[in-house]
Amino acid sequence: MDKVRVCHGRREDYDLILIDWRMPEMDGVETTRQIRSIVGNETPIIILTSFNWDEIADEAKTAGVDTFVSKPLFAGTVMDEFREALRLKNEKLFRETADLKGKRVLLAEDVMVNSEIMLMVLSMREMEADLAENGKLAVELFENHEPGYYDAILMDLRMPEMDGLEATRRIRAMDRPDSKTIPIIALTANAFDEDVQRSMQAGLNAHLSKPVEPDALFETLETLIK
Repeated sequence: MDKVRVCHGRREDYDLILIDWRMPEMDGVETTRQIRSIVGNETPIIILTSFNWDEIADEAKTAGVDTFVSKPLFAGTVMDEFREALRLKNEKLFRETADLKGKRVLLAEDVMVNSEIMLMVLSMREMEADLAENGKLAVELFENHEPGYYDAILMDLRMPEMDGLEATRRIRAMDRPDSKTIPIIALTANAFDEDVQRSMQAGLNAHLSKPVEPDALFETLETLIK
């Protein structure tokens, strides 16, 4: 365990969350349910209990509990349970990553050589791609296709007519079910570009520096595409 901390109300990135079942005001199951709504499903949650957990097992699993550990705690047993919970969680996350074959990407890129390279990289995983040569065309392509047509958008930040930040804002503002949820990934020639600092405010999910490494691109797409 490289992070063991006591939570005092701050939202942080934890590798593991331990929750006592019997607590005043809110029990462990409800605590788990509310924590899952904040941190998602990536972090393993283990319930600590001195009681028979059979009666709450189904409810707890539905709430997001990964496993139970009996009290009193013994070091060997606890570490085994911790390792098993982390292993199962990692396996689940691996299974839930997207199969990129056949996924459709909207690529907004104004430099022809860059777009050719990106299209070739995407084809390595048998992905389909539509090319928009500026932000304005990217907005129009997204708007003119039915919701869910594109699985992700790769958005160059610096383009003529409309830059990537403005294109992203317009897509996010559309009144359609996929406009708020589609992953939009910024492509930038400078990882320290001032635009990168504003990218999350515009609604971008991540950014990749040019030249884009194929492994980094695929890992990002696998993580963001659901």
